[in-house]
Amino acid sequence: MKSIGLFVIILAASNCFAAPKTTGIKVVEDFKLERYLGKWYEIARLPHFFEKNLQQVTATYTLLENGKIEVLNRGYNTKKQKWSESKGKAWIPDETKPSELKVSFFWPFSSAYRIIYLEEDYSLAIVTSKSFNYFWILSRTPQIAEEYYNRLIEKAGLWGFNKEEIIKVKHD
Repeated sequence: MKSIGLFVIILAASNCFAAPKTTGIKVVEDFKLERYLGKWYEIARLPHFFEKNLQQVTATYTLLENGKIEVLNRGYNTKKQKWSESKGKAWIPDETKPSELKVSFFWPFSSAYRIIYLEEDYSLAIVTSKSFNYFWILSRTPQIAEEYYNRLIEKAGLWGFNKEEIIKVKHD
């Protein structure tokens, strides 16, 4: 849990000072939170110390009674040979931009959670923060077709992400 807290502090700092920012990339329009809720499989990501050695990574989003969203991230640490998980909260700070959330794993620090690509059927999403250092491809299934994956990686490169650094996440 200490590493999660440290991650959030670093992420918040990087969002404040990192350049360039992803704010030039439009977030998804006509976003429906209730359709986004549930379990997502991490298909690919940029490498981060807080996900080092993690495979079989999932994120589950659950609407709470107070309107916030519980975020449960879970992955298998291949080095430690055990499951790791962290819980956080997310919320929509501006109802006019519902696909631009804030997420916090360590109060009072939070970071941007920007959904910049979403399939019409909510089967696949691309998420970033305000920094080009953060990038995730999420799917409702543990695998996606290779040709589709390659198109998404090309899209990431066109947006300005370093596509050579993006790593695939293994799922059993």
